[in-house]
Amino acid sequence: MNITWEKSTQEQFDQIIAKIPVFMRGIAKDQVAKKAEALAVQANRHEVNQKDMVDAFFTITPFGFHGPMKVDMESIGIDYTKYGYQR
Repeated sequence: MNITWEKSTQEQFDQIIAKIPVFMRGIAKDQVAKKAEALAVQANRHEVNQKDMVDAFFTITPFGFHGPMKVDMESIGIDYTKYGYQR
């Protein structure tokens, strides 16, 4: 299945990835992208949406780093609380 990303979601993904320390950026980008695409496939969709991306970040990112990740999401206007995550 060929998976694409919503344009705005891809832009937000790139913005968050750019905020990750450079030594972790490559692995984070690969792992989160794979997870987001897998979530879209599980939902029988061909396009990654914002919820897929947010769920992937929360799944892949170790719990100790959720605080900074949430700050990064908020800084670019992502309301992760609408997907069931706590502030």
